[in-house]
Amino acid sequence: MSLQYQTEQDEQLADEPVEYVARPPFPLYTVVLIVGIAAVFVAQLVSGLDNSIAAAAFDKLAFRVAHEYWRILTGAALHGGPLHVFMNCYAFYSFGKIFEMLSNRAHLAIVFLLAAIGGGVLSLIFVPDGISVGASGGILGLVSYLAVYAFRRRQFISAEFRKSLLMNIGFILIFGLVLYQQIDNFGHIGGLIVGAIYAFLQIPTDEHTDPRNASSLVEFAGIGALGIYLATCVFSILLMLRIV
Repeated sequence: MSLQYQTEQDEQLADEPVEYVARPPFPLYTVVLIVGIAAVFVAQLVSGLDNSIAAAAFDKLAFRVAHEYWRILTGAALHGGPLHVFMNCYAFYSFGKIFEMLSNRAHLAIVFLLAAIGGGVLSLIFVPDGISVGASGGILGLVSYLAVYAFRRRQFISAEFRKSLLMNIGFILIFGLVLYQQIDNFGHIGGLIVGAIYAFLQIPTDEHTDPRNASSLVEFAGIGALGIYLATCVFSILLMLRIV
């Protein structure tokens, strides 16, 4: 995949646009976030899955009645079992490395955190008494961001890639409907909505503006979002091990 951006100076120097080949960077933020998720799951195994869910899952009743508001974040760090965490980490890495190639990694951390919260909020509204775990809402925020990116920058992105993203979104939604009793569909939908909104607001409409560039403020916000989620992982571990 190649990305093509051209400045006014480029236009003065050559008649043909200059092509910059996007060399995939090491997906640092993606890997760091996955390590945090993996560490939490190890602590879940140590403490026992049932105990860990009782201690730190997104229990909507505890959120509303006991005012344990931190659960909307800790719930996005826990998982229901080995298959659940494996599938989420695999999807996170697959989409995260593409995200960090096409956009600035700061946006990945911001989208992931906001989408995880957005998914939790929508789930709270429609399933106010349920219990949810998993980073799926945040991951689906990355997917919807990439989908908007692929259509907004369609001159640089292949039709096959756009089709693949839409098929992934469709499959996830259909799969969620089939297993609606086990899967938090509203958490998924909330994450998709937040990621798409963020993409529409952030991705430049000017095709000559490189979306991989980010201001110092955005870079700082990305570090902050990364730090908040990692702190959530640490707090989740402390809760499950009954240290706090």
